[in-house]
Amino acid sequence: MSRRPTTGGGRRFYSRRKKPRDLAKEGKQIDYKDTELLSQFITERKKILPKRNTGLSRQEQSKVATAIKRARFMALLPYTVTHK
Repeated sequence: MSRRPTTGGGRRFYSRRKKPRDLAKEGKQIDYKDTELLSQFITERKKILPKRNTGLSRQEQSKVATAIKRARFMALLPYTVTHK
């Protein structure tokens, strides 16, 4: 078993995972027309946040990603930030 060289004295940085979030318990349903809810799951650069950051389950994350893509196609959400 070979060891990989580490930097910084062998310390590794692990970010703390977000608490699991259950949209069904919050009474929210994932829909492409609900841009206010979907905007919580994209960055300021309009990228879709990963599951480890959103705290959603695999199924919910998949539904959110599909809803964001549909909202983008219908021009309800932008694909990218506007360039000057």
